[in-house]
Amino acid sequence: MIRIDAVKHTYGNTNLIFKDWQIEQGTHWLLLGDSGSGKTTLINIMAGLLKPQSGSVTINDTALYGLSNTRLDKFRGRHIGIVFQKPHLIKSLTVAENLRIAQRFAGLKENQDRISTVLASLNIDHKAHNLPATLSQGQLQRVAIARAVINQPEVLIADEPTSSLDDGNAAAVLELLITQSTINGSTLVVSTHDKRVKERLTNQYNLNT
Repeated sequence: MIRIDAVKHTYGNTNLIFKDWQIEQGTHWLLLGDSGSGKTTLINIMAGLLKPQSGSVTINDTALYGLSNTRLDKFRGRHIGIVFQKPHLIKSLTVAENLRIAQRFAGLKENQDRISTVLASLNIDHKAHNLPATLSQGQLQRVAIARAVINQPEVLIADEPTSSLDDGNAAAVLELLITQSTINGSTLVVSTHDKRVKERLTNQYNLNT
């Protein structure tokens, strides 16, 4: 499903060398590592956001960095869902409009039924017409997850999704990620150094070992 082969990247004088990694379809993984170990770098490489200086990332037999920028953008929008540390929603658009634009960016038709279904599955459908500024932190994180899964991606990637959350919201967000990946048949990769998350997922790729 996902293969990472001989991936290397350099920042200044720091050389990051990542172990080969093969992830089977539908499995759930933790990406572990100390601060500065390269977790976010690897997440961005896996998500098609950062081209490595060498090596390859393959998703469903598609080599990400063999695609043109335009084709890579469409592939990412259709096949990869990303939950960042912060929601990064468009502030001037409502919740539903943020999801509709995600559909358009992926080259898909707007599908209001799909939007309603996803929001309902996250218990946030009553906020469909709200602007992001009116939502709580927990609600914003749910909308970020909704946007990540709206196009039923094969891969769902979350970068430190619980780092700024209290225990209750952290547990809720992790459960939502697992539930949504299961509903959508997505492979889940969660980058974290949060001990609260480590106890929940057993498959682990550790940058420190």
